[in-house]
Amino acid sequence: MIWKARLINYHNTDRIAVVFQKDKELIQRIKLIKDARWDPQKKQWHLPDTFENRERFKIAQKIDLMPSKEGILEITKFINWLSSRRYSPNTIKTYSEALRSFFIYFRKKNISEITNEDIILYNNDYILKNSFSSSYQNQIVSAIKLYFATVREKKIEIEKIHRPKKEKLLPNVLSKEEVKAILEAHRNLKHKVMLSLVYSCGLRRSELLHLKPHDIDSKRNIVIIRQSKGKKDRITPLSTKILELLREYYKLYKPQTYLFEGQEVGTIYSEQSLQHVLKQALAKANIQKPVTLHWLRHSYATHLLESGTDLRYIQELLGHNSSKTTEIYTHVSTKNLQQIKSPFDDL
Repeated sequence: MIWKARLINYHNTDRIAVVFQKDKELIQRIKLIKDARWDPQKKQWHLPDTFENRERFKIAQKIDLMPSKEGILEITKFINWLSSRRYSPNTIKTYSEALRSFFIYFRKKNISEITNEDIILYNNDYILKNSFSSSYQNQIVSAIKLYFATVREKKIEIEKIHRPKKEKLLPNVLSKEEVKAILEAHRNLKHKVMLSLVYSCGLRRSELLHLKPHDIDSKRNIVIIRQSKGKKDRITPLSTKILELLREYYKLYKPQTYLFEGQEVGTIYSEQSLQHVLKQALAKANIQKPVTLHWLRHSYATHLLESGTDLRYIQELLGHNSSKTTEIYTHVSTKNLQQIKSPFDDL
């Protein structure tokens, strides 16, 4: 069996990409590896960047896979500090991995000796040279700044470190016809309700999965979203059509702890399973776009704006801290654009 393996950065995480001609035996072996994933766009498998996986696919081992003992100890201190301040698990993972990468780079240097010049060197010689994303670069800088300010109580002049300009990407938005096709694709009631609730309330993936039955207030026609991003509670209106679907769903599934539970009663529905539900819906609706669950949230906000909802209310419904975050939907709304006549029509 012949394959090609290389190191990649996938969603700001070091991974190993494996490419080979279709081979059932090798596919089965890869599927047994923990957290192995298939990328249909690039036609490759990718796996966690671990010592075992490097050995397995003959990638040259480097001693820089691990920070120094001092680095490991400092990462633990940083994780404990973040946990004590109740940072979210995702933030703790992102920041600790960013700091780990930094300490690996300077594994031969005492942490007390690290200076601003070292951080600039790391920024230029590691992040930029490897063409990592600007968001990853910002995460690294933020993690380093917070670590030195808290655990080390040492001020790093972060303004001297070049942060990349934030990429101004427009949110991906579906038409109402496309949304309808996706939501009606599933016959399975549970799958249909989950996707419908994401769109009808503009929910994030984690917000949907952490909903509990009592968060649906049918008397007030609202959904209560508790401790979402930024540890904030908020409410969103509950569509009467969704309420009917939810009542039908509740009678059939009788959820106990979470509104949408896994195969075992009381367990949370997995993110991977929810992504698969969307993937199936896209296939059934014959939609070729690389739609994610967040596209439904973007579409909810844009469709509200196009129907005349005030931007301030949309900000509250989405749980945005800043109005600037919500204002991006004005750039993808077609309501006013459709009223503009192209000069081409007069030629």
